[in-house]
Amino acid sequence: MTRLRVRGLLLVVGVLMSACGSPSATTPARSVSPDTSAVATSTPAPTPTPTPTPPPAHVFVIVLENRSYQQAMAQPYLAGLAAQYGVATNYQAVAHPSLPNYLAITSGSTWGIRDDGFHALPNSGLTAQLDAAGITWKAYEEGFTGNCFSSPYPYALKHNPFAYYGDRCPSQVVPFSQLQADLAGTMPQFAWLGPDMCHSGHDCSTATADRWLSTVVPQITASDAWKQSGTLYITWDESNGFSNQVALLVVAPNLQTHTSGAALGHFALAGTIADQLGVPRQYQSVGAGSVTQAFGISR
Repeated sequence: MTRLRVRGLLLVVGVLMSACGSPSATTPARSVSPDTSAVATSTPAPTPTPTPTPPPAHVFVIVLENRSYQQAMAQPYLAGLAAQYGVATNYQAVAHPSLPNYLAITSGSTWGIRDDGFHALPNSGLTAQLDAAGITWKAYEEGFTGNCFSSPYPYALKHNPFAYYGDRCPSQVVPFSQLQADLAGTMPQFAWLGPDMCHSGHDCSTATADRWLSTVVPQITASDAWKQSGTLYITWDESNGFSNQVALLVVAPNLQTHTSGAALGHFALAGTIADQLGVPRQYQSVGAGSVTQAFGISR
């Protein structure tokens, strides 16, 4: 091979090697940049606001003695309560004499009793239900000295129905003097206020009973238990008239109706109390009217 041909071949090889070893001038350099896209984050759902637990219902009951609707409403303090709160104008007691009416309010049955004597009844009725459900109650009895069966006058056993159920004296029956401290502290959910034979109007005048109420009711309506979730019922065991119509006063913070002519009576009151305290109605209170519906009470 001539020197000229060798030099040509070396020149061609050099050109080819130069082309393979150098980056192309027309190929742009690839740039790598950090990922600037937003990182998806999960926003936690807002914590729901818990629904406040409503305070427990408090029901107060006062039963007075032997007055017609007209006699009760003629008293100044009672008339003022009726004007400010509520009164049922078509409310009937269920029997004569006293005891069957007290049993009707506290159990929904008269148990066939037609007198004021002592009768041992099954441990039934409203307070047995409250005990089973863990719902607190007390009966504040004037003149009570610690024994349901032997406390002296002016206390009267026939006006303390709780001793009849189970033939015993429940520990929840207490002297009336405990009421003031409980109103200032912790009230049971069901409170029965039993005036003695004078303050109930049985052995004393209607005016005496009216004055007694004027000292007791303001203590109840000043309490937190009544202000937050309370209803006070004031009624009479029976009328001294032939029709047995008695008054029912409904004292509650937020009444929608102040006068109701709905057909109501002691069985309706028994059922309404059970409704408010969250236990089933019993006996003849089942299907009876509702005081809370008649007066627009929410609970």
